[in-house]
Amino acid sequence: MEGPLVSIITPTYNHARFLDACIQSALNQTYLNWEMIIVNDGSTDNTEHIAKAYTTKDSRIKLFTQKNKGAFKLVETYNFALDNTNGKYIAILEGDDLWESQKLELQIKALETDENIVLTWGRAKVIDADQTKIDSVEPDMHETQSILFDNTPAGNLLKVLYFRNCIPALTIVIRKFILLQIGGFKSGKNLPLIDYPTILELSLKGKFYFDEAVLGAWRTYGNQVTKKFTVEIFKGLAACAIDHYKKNKNNDIVSQIDFNSIERSWDNLILIAYARSGRYKLLRKDFSGARKDYLKSILAPGLTNVIWRARSAVGFVFSLFRLNVEGFAKILGKKSYKI
Repeated sequence: MEGPLVSIITPTYNHARFLDACIQSALNQTYLNWEMIIVNDGSTDNTEHIAKAYTTKDSRIKLFTQKNKGAFKLVETYNFALDNTNGKYIAILEGDDLWESQKLELQIKALETDENIVLTWGRAKVIDADQTKIDSVEPDMHETQSILFDNTPAGNLLKVLYFRNCIPALTIVIRKFILLQIGGFKSGKNLPLIDYPTILELSLKGKFYFDEAVLGAWRTYGNQVTKKFTVEIFKGLAACAIDHYKKNKNNDIVSQIDFNSIERSWDNLILIAYARSGRYKLLRKDFSGARKDYLKSILAPGLTNVIWRARSAVGFVFSLFRLNVEGFAKILGKKSYKI
């Protein structure tokens, strides 16, 4: 029996290198009743040509091309796509990500079994640009907080989400009418993503379903948005968490969470973000920008996270003398990022 229609939202910008594999992973789904809404954000590479070729082969795939809005207006792109969906459920698959073949089948079965589930999600591999190496699988099932992953009762997962986003965006499937109830996809001020603020809002709307299966893969590479705007992203995430807490502080579950702990946690994550941003800038040979970020990490308030401050001190020296940090990372057996 054919199940309900699932609308896959695929925003893409200059993903010509990855888009073919992304679309193919949708075509490989064992669950067949879906549509794919691709929104090309004014790409300057071969992205549009690749997407258009698929629309002629499969009527489920639809392409919209717009003038470039950029990452910091991503919420407009997502809500434009949402306005053009026909499905009962909304799934996210950005143009450089991949799905496992049984992803939709597993998640739609869960949603159809229990009408109280508002969102399903699962684990994802973190892979390199060439799909040759699995860096990690997130989230870690050995962590004690995994008992909160089903968000039961509604809001329970905020005990994790206020401190970090544990949900890989590419694994999400949302019940559409609930998404519309909150006004569509959300974003924060100066935040080039939509998943975290949207999940925060949905967390108080009902329970989630967490599938322990690996449902997809998220690529990591040197010039992606999360590497270019690392600090901005973490500052924006912190602002979202704090604003959401303050707005809902009278909620029975939210009131149990210590606000000062949330602030301290994000301060620490921002310190790490400056260190990582310094490394990404070194990779792009922005030595001046790298020095500034490393200094902000070293001089961050408090005496916490000595290890990351020490890493930043080493990075600062490398940026000062314009040395090859990736070669040094390779010698130490650390992950190297490719542009």
